[in-house]
Amino acid sequence: QVQLVESGGGLVQAGGSLRLSCAASGRAFSTYLMGWFRQAPGKERDFVAAISSSGAALYYADSVMGRFTISRDNAKKTVYLQMNSLKPEDTAAYYCAGTTDGRVRERGVYPYWGQGTQVTVSS
Repeated sequence: QVQLVESGGGLVQAGGSLRLSCAASGRAFSTYLMGWFRQAPGKERDFVAAISSSGAALYYADSVMGRFTISRDNAKKTVYLQMNSLKPEDTAAYYCAGTTDGRVRERGVYPYWGQGTQVTVSS
């Protein structure tokens, strides 16, 4: 089992950048695929990005491709989401999640979730 805690959210102007972090505790972090999802008010929780256990494979939603970068440091048990060129439509609560299932774009395959961190992008 793994516990996840996100940090790094905040208020930023459009065009700005933020870096989210997700710190994990518990065993075997390096065996989990890790993902980032986001949820805006009144909307479903959507896939943003994911990374394989080794970090060799990266996955992105079309809406963030080229602007967001996911990475991980297994020694620090932390996964990151670097968000550049932020837009007002990126405003949401951002959640990290862990899974051993390879269907990383599917919210339902993630058994472990953090509590979320709010990102607000002003126009």
